[in-house]
Amino acid sequence: MVTGAAGFIGSHLVKELRSSGERVIALDRRPLPGADDFPSLRGPLREIRGDLNSLPLVEYLKGVSVVYHLAALPGVRPSWVRFSEYLQCNVLATQRLLDACVRAGVPRVVVASSSSVYGGTTGVMSEDDLPRPLSPYGVTKLAAERLALAFAARGDTALSVGALRFFTVYGPGQRPDMFISRLIRSTLRSEPLEIYGDGSQVRDFTHVSDVVRALTLAGAAREKGGTVLNIGTGNTASVNEVVSMTAELTGLHPAVEYGAAREGDAPSTSADVSRARSRLGFTALTGLREGLTTQIDWARTSGRAGVGTVPLGGATSSPRG
Repeated sequence: MVTGAAGFIGSHLVKELRSSGERVIALDRRPLPGADDFPSLRGPLREIRGDLNSLPLVEYLKGVSVVYHLAALPGVRPSWVRFSEYLQCNVLATQRLLDACVRAGVPRVVVASSSSVYGGTTGVMSEDDLPRPLSPYGVTKLAAERLALAFAARGDTALSVGALRFFTVYGPGQRPDMFISRLIRSTLRSEPLEIYGDGSQVRDFTHVSDVVRALTLAGAAREKGGTVLNIGTGNTASVNEVVSMTAELTGLHPAVEYGAAREGDAPSTSADVSRARSRLGFTALTGLREGLTTQIDWARTSGRAGVGTVPLGGATSSPRG
């Protein structure tokens, strides 16, 4: 089962699982993009539309071998004014799903977490660092992963958990409000680009194809208990460097307008990926230049320049590197 299956990462994951011949139960409140358009995908698909807080989850989870829990309310800035919604979607829904997994006998759950849990941590971020989230969103993601680890530590269940902390995921189908989507859209449309802060903030930009590969590796892992893993590249670039690279790749230069930094945004994220390498055999394969090219090409060919999902059978398969 994939929760949040109609979202950016979820839609790519569903496509990859079906391409591998896996039977997929795709759960989301929204319809899946292009789910029936490409019958060449081998794996059967069952689509369930609804909310994790109200669906009869135990019924749907019977016989499921892995749950990829990607459903969540994203975004740092809105979490300051909509915290009750974030609590409901990111924490309470996770608790209800985990409880249903135990009751249905699901052996493995992979939970999507975020580098936002590190918050103000400086330097390279290790899973052993003390989490210091700077936003309500980061607090809810930390709470969700800790709930999952608590369920895995229970003595009366065989549930194992992998909590993956994603670092700044980008690629075809990225949400339109995210930086790289806004950058590409502004560049291709010759529109002004607002950057929050002075552009010196640094991120470990991770291509969605690498994130999907990490998810499938974690789903296949059969470690007992719970594990937290960083999923990133181990390399960083500043916002200004990404703007310059995009201009070089497109031959176009957006008019950049610098504004106030957003409350809760970390000045830097950089992943220590040694644990994911040793536990999963995971190494990111897509460099930033190549990854930006895939998203620029997708924006040009789709004509949408930043719509939030990619067709599940879709035309553009994320490169492996």
